[in-house]
Amino acid sequence: MDVSSRYRESWEGYWRETSDVPGEAIWDCDPSLSSVPHSDLLVPHADTSLPVVDLGCGNGTQTRYLATRFARAIGVDLSHAAIEHARRADTTGTAEFEQLNLVDHDAVRALRQRTGDTNVYMRAVIHQSEPQDRPAVAAAVAELVGTRGRAFVAELTPASKAVLQGAVESPGGPPEKLRRVFEHGLRPASVTDEEVPDLLREAGLEILASGDTALPQTEHLPDGTRIDLPARWFVLAGQ
Repeated sequence: MDVSSRYRESWEGYWRETSDVPGEAIWDCDPSLSSVPHSDLLVPHADTSLPVVDLGCGNGTQTRYLATRFARAIGVDLSHAAIEHARRADTTGTAEFEQLNLVDHDAVRALRQRTGDTNVYMRAVIHQSEPQDRPAVAAAVAELVGTRGRAFVAELTPASKAVLQGAVESPGGPPEKLRRVFEHGLRPASVTDEEVPDLLREAGLEILASGDTALPQTEHLPDGTRIDLPARWFVLAGQ
């Protein structure tokens, strides 16, 4: 199974045209706003002696922090260009990075065979995946956690659409970082409220805890307000 060529090229193009400057990608927020509080929610449920795999790691900002909380951290992304960014940024070899297509079941299973059961961190991957690929993404989480791992998944809710629409309609049009996302054909916040938990359960995952949150972005409105996108988080176990 594979993602569409359009989807793959959208991400390759985006990351090829993104510099190594921290925060240039609109979702590349400081770990203090993302993987730090998210780890605080996951760790009480998880065995931190197991590795953690950061699915959709991008340039690896969050992966490098996760390496301080778990015995080993592996960042994976569909985009080769993103993995190149991540490796350049990790100057001390804190984490490991590799290209991985989450809808390729054989490749996901091969990763788990190398690592054993793992913890998983996944932030805003399902909502921007193509609809036909979303069950496979959820299944990848289940495959990797096995029976001993735990997962933290955060996904945008439909309420994010209103926030993004407001940014698009702000004076001067979309802020630069948001405009670049749209120019590459990436369409965020396209799942319903129930789609994500349904997909996770159908993949064989048990929801241990959940709650509402927001995913801070690195872009601001003309009045200086940071764009924070409404989201929901889940801590999950295999069954």
